[in-house]
Amino acid sequence: MPKQKTHKGAAKRFRLTKTGLLKRASAYRNHMLGHKSSKQKRNLRKGGFVDQSQANTMRKLIPYA
Repeated sequence: MPKQKTHKGAAKRFRLTKTGLLKRASAYRNHMLGHKSSKQKRNLRKGGFVDQSQANTMRKLIPYA
């Protein structure tokens, strides 16, 4: 049985926690930041977790994480 391949795009974007949740960064943080308020940019620094409906799909993409 061959090994599964890790999806490199997903591996760069998601990290698995000890409890099995997938951490992710916030979107809308890369460009066009001039019109966003300081409060919005500050809140975008915080990460989040992948929604449970998508988590199983993401785990298949990073099997060895």
